[in-house]
Amino acid sequence: MKMWRCTVCGLIVEAETPPDVCPRCGAPRERFAELTEDQVTVVRRSRATNQLHVDLLTRIQQIEAIADAGIEDNLDPGCLGVFRKAKEMASLVRQFGKAEIQVHVNKGKWG
Repeated sequence: MKMWRCTVCGLIVEAETPPDVCPRCGAPRERFAELTEDQVTVVRRSRATNQLHVDLLTRIQQIEAIADAGIEDNLDPGCLGVFRKAKEMASLVRQFGKAEIQVHVNKGKWG
């Protein structure tokens, strides 16, 4: 399957031929450019990496929920320390992940 990029809005479409009009901006078919194999590889790798970021953020939310439950349980100081540290580190990794996703968006690597 070929990939086409709208040169007006940047939308990437996977199809044997470009659409008659861009579904996002309405540009005519002539405004689509076929991506090279190298560009297609970058798009596919970006999509896979973006999905990994989404998966990581989902797991981090789960870790934060577990940490919150452990903090609420407050069995003893040692356990409380572990759960607080887990929540702190999960929050930090979540911030890193969101920042990296924003980098991908800014570079046109999201989509």
